[in-house]
Amino acid sequence: MKSKFSLLFILIAAAQVFGQIETAKLDELIQKTIKTFDVPGMSVGIIKDGQLIYAKGFGVRSLNSKQAMDENTLVGIASNSKGFTATALAMLADEGKLSFDDKVTDYLPEFQMYDPYVSREVTIKDLLTHRAGLGLGQGDLMFFPEGGPLSVNDIIHNVRYLKPENPFRTTLDYNNIMFIVAGEIIHRVSGLTWAEFIEQRILQPVGMTSSFGSYSRAKAANAANIIEAHAPVNGKAIQVPHDWNETANAAGGILSNIKDMTTWADFLMNGFTTKEGKKLVSDKQIQQLWNLQIATPVALKNPYDSNFGGYGLGWFLTDVKGHKQVYHTGGLIGTVTQFTLIPDMKLGIVVLTNQQSGAAFSAVTNTVKDSYLGIPDRNWLKIYGDRMAKVNEGYDKAKKEIFAQSETFRKNKEAQPRAEQFVGTYRDAWFGNVVISQDGKDYRISCKNSPRLQGDLLPYSNNTFIAKWDDRSYDADAFVIFNYDENGKAESAKMKPISDVTDFSFDFEDLDLQRVK
Repeated sequence: MKSKFSLLFILIAAAQVFGQIETAKLDELIQKTIKTFDVPGMSVGIIKDGQLIYAKGFGVRSLNSKQAMDENTLVGIASNSKGFTATALAMLADEGKLSFDDKVTDYLPEFQMYDPYVSREVTIKDLLTHRAGLGLGQGDLMFFPEGGPLSVNDIIHNVRYLKPENPFRTTLDYNNIMFIVAGEIIHRVSGLTWAEFIEQRILQPVGMTSSFGSYSRAKAANAANIIEAHAPVNGKAIQVPHDWNETANAAGGILSNIKDMTTWADFLMNGFTTKEGKKLVSDKQIQQLWNLQIATPVALKNPYDSNFGGYGLGWFLTDVKGHKQVYHTGGLIGTVTQFTLIPDMKLGIVVLTNQQSGAAFSAVTNTVKDSYLGIPDRNWLKIYGDRMAKVNEGYDKAKKEIFAQSETFRKNKEAQPRAEQFVGTYRDAWFGNVVISQDGKDYRISCKNSPRLQGDLLPYSNNTFIAKWDDRSYDADAFVIFNYDENGKAESAKMKPISDVTDFSFDFEDLDLQRVK
């Protein structure tokens, strides 16, 4: 009887550790998720009470090679890298080399923002909290898509031309450029590049032995088990080129896998302490990182009865069913990731993918989270599947109507603007030159500092064209709206996406294009 009782106790304890979702059911959920959202590959990890409960990969890491995705497959974690940047600065603060309240110009004397007052007052903490006044994704075109010539120093210099969308310290508007600035502070204070600091001072001590501070460093080390990126084109996922500019590593450059990211989760929930017992960040600084620095509105009715939401330093913060949740997501062209911690439950959930469907990682994370919170299965897969089907249908319909209107306008030859009215070179202070050229009877658009952004220019109305980019995986076609002078000649232009499906990093609406030729 004693042995049977002991066995029963062990089984009950194991069930409590794992929560209410069984391994077979989670396997099935993930397989259905990658099918529902056309995700070639996904890896998922769960860590609870310091124990790795689940670590598996599903599908393929590349549609072309058909190589399997597993728990060791490296994925660009994108903006989940921001937590590492904030941790690096916390470590330097503990060493007395800086303070989060120090002015940015103490370390980057050349740094300027659009407003001289903000230039003088902006602090390191402002950089890490998305509250410096820049809008959502403002300035991202300086590094996104990859391939442009602008350096980190160029980007820092060009910040002065970005006219803030909101008053200083009033609004959380997610912004990558400020993290690039923060990464340069790490470089100048430590003498190491951002990637070197992250690898030597964080990844290696924490035990993230398979991870890299940047894509180029992974390639230089001949790391083979790496995903390829995938994006939907005409409703079907295809393999697309890797996309991440090295200048933006501090905002999203790390490559990692499930094994290492669950190790990172355990380290964080164990008081930022390594398995060898070395505490890398003091409790004083952890309070800075994981305390709410700027709040965002929370819906009165929401799935987790959340009462607050906002951002700490490099982390989103909220409450779920009375538990504090620390989390982040990340997205690149062709991949999205999600990292979730509920520290008082010692629960970490990691989802890495090689397609850009946030609904896919949310369906998995929420199902796992609910199982530990004791919430009956809400069928998140169906909720997100139905929602995205409806949303995508709306996007597709709207885009078809826009292109149909363009085609109708093209047939009205008399209404067409003449080439001499708008063909030429236009310049934006922070983005550089955009060239409108004539190719026979057709027109082209190309961006000097973003060479992968080139495409056809389709007439839409007497002063508006559609930039239809050659790379159809971007799903970022944009209106180009010319402003004519009294003689009917364009003197400037504005741009904006034709659809809300466009990623916010294609921040065309922030361009102020003035004709220079």
